[in-house]
Amino acid sequence: MARIVLLNKPYNVLCQFTDAAGRPTLADYVPLRDVYPAGRLDLDSEGLVVLTDDGHLQHQIADPRHKLAKGYWVQVEGEPDEAALAQLRRGVLLKDGWTAPAEAARVAAPAVWPRTPPIRNRAHIPTAWLALTLHEGRNRQIRRMTAAVGHPTLRLIRHSVGAWRLDGLAPGQYRVLSAAPGRDIVSG
Repeated sequence: MARIVLLNKPYNVLCQFTDAAGRPTLADYVPLRDVYPAGRLDLDSEGLVVLTDDGHLQHQIADPRHKLAKGYWVQVEGEPDEAALAQLRRGVLLKDGWTAPAEAARVAAPAVWPRTPPIRNRAHIPTAWLALTLHEGRNRQIRRMTAAVGHPTLRLIRHSVGAWRLDGLAPGQYRVLSAAPGRDIVSG
């Protein structure tokens, strides 16, 4: 049986198991051997990282050709209007080309843990929360997309990868699941 590990990666933790500079890594939170992240989450992003000991499954999850949905809560500077959301839904032109369309909606602030350190707070500039779902995964894509529509990202939390959810995992906590060998558990 393949092992699947769901980790709530804290802010300022590298999405790898070693670091020559001594920064916090996944090894500080997941004491299991022979599991590897299926995809990445930036140092300054938080939330769900799926790890597995099954190379085929790892490839299915991480490869953008499978178009596995990844859901995010994004706190942005300012209050995006319908035109900005429509632009995210159509796709945004970045330096490396057009993004695929995203699912995008304004949402109430999710019930999440406080971030340490807290995000910058500017009394005269409001913030808003968005729910974004992507089916691709370019480097720092959400941050670049929200900036391109005039609303820089302040906080980014991945809450889902395919059918897997953060559900009840505090930062640094993990849950171990298993999958039957040969069974495709990733669908796009």
